[in-house]
Amino acid sequence: MSEFEQKVLKLLEDINSKLDKLLKSEPVTSISAFSTHVTSSPAESMVKPSAVLEKQEEQARMEEKPVIEGRRICPECGSTAFTTHEDKSQVLHQMGGVKIYAKKYVCKQCGYEY
Repeated sequence: MSEFEQKVLKLLEDINSKLDKLLKSEPVTSISAFSTHVTSSPAESMVKPSAVLEKQEEQARMEEKPVIEGRRICPECGSTAFTTHEDKSQVLHQMGGVKIYAKKYVCKQCGYEY
C-alpha cells in the first residue's frame, strides 16, 4: 500500500471511531429529529454509514460476474470445443439494410448454447 493510501485509511478509521463516539453519546431526540422515517425503537434509526457502505460493497461483489479468462468451457460437459453461429434474435446494429447479429456459442460435444 502506498503512503497516500495509508494516510487515507488512517483518516477514515479516525472518522469511523469519532462517528461511533457520537452515536453512543448523542441524545436520541436530536438524531431522531433528522431521521426520514419512523421506527419502533431509536436504536434502529442509528445505522453507521460504514455499515451501510459495507453492505453496498457486499451486494456489488455478489452481482459481479467472474471474468472469463482463457478458453471457454462448457458448463454442461466441460468441453472447450465450440462453434459460433449468428444469434438472429439479437440484432446489434443495422447499417444500410445489413444487419449485424450477436454471436451464439454452441458446444460441439453436447450442443449446449450460450
